[in-house]
Amino acid sequence: MIHVCTVHWHDERWIAPQLRFLRRHLGEHRIYASLNGIDQRWNGEFHYAADLDGPHHVKLNLLADEASTGAADDDLLLFIDSDAFPIAPVTDELFDGTPLVAVRRDENMGEQQPHPCFCLTTVGFWREIDGDWAQGYLWEASDGQLVTDGGGNLLGILRERGIDWRPLVRSNRVDLDPLWFGVYGDVVYHHGAGSRPPVSMLANLPARQAVRDAVAGARIPAGVPVLGRLERSARYRLASRRGARAIADYAARSQALSDEVFGWIEADDEFYVRFMGPESTRPTQRTSPQP
Repeated sequence: MIHVCTVHWHDERWIAPQLRFLRRHLGEHRIYASLNGIDQRWNGEFHYAADLDGPHHVKLNLLADEASTGAADDDLLLFIDSDAFPIAPVTDELFDGTPLVAVRRDENMGEQQPHPCFCLTTVGFWREIDGDWAQGYLWEASDGQLVTDGGGNLLGILRERGIDWRPLVRSNRVDLDPLWFGVYGDVVYHHGAGSRPPVSMLANLPARQAVRDAVAGARIPAGVPVLGRLERSARYRLASRRGARAIADYAARSQALSDEVFGWIEADDEFYVRFMGPESTRPTQRTSPQP
């Protein structure tokens, strides 16, 4: 038995595609869902459905508790984002000798944690380690900053206990965007930002750098009273406005592309092969916004 935990947040359009692919690629399974701001007509599609309170990690932990009640230790436990689903069979063969397999988004500033968009383990292992999806445990991002995110504490638990896990890394051969529309390990598809505006920290980096560069490029020495502060303030405001416009434009383009890809998903069970084609068929690659 596979017990699936997922959270749908104020957007029901991902429910039908996710159910379609789960039913296609899972064996016997039950789905436990937090449906926030979702029409109750969908409740009957799930073994368990509730409008749970709290942030994303709290809901996943509560769903895991519900799914584990009465489950056997060797039952599989699958955590999956609302805009993610398997594109290949999900079995215990994915573990490859480890107790946990999950997406790791190296492309997102070197993320190191198991990502909740797709994480497979067993009920017994989750109980044993007292699994936790909360933020907290820190790692060094690719820009040298210490960061945490959902799954941080799970990474900390695994490292503390010296437990190896199998990462599924991005396997796209065709990238429409450096972060969104990801295929991982040729096993799972993650759309990205399915329930929010499609702007990431990665996309914000050029705008932030442009603001720093603008302030650093001031010609009046910082020690000059009034004038030095005025110039830096003016440069900061101008660069910030330019950056905000660039990010807004990027978000609009990304949303249009996201809607187009969603149309592929609705119409074609094999849509993901577009991201797995030969290099010669690569379309124009998206880049982060430039202020």
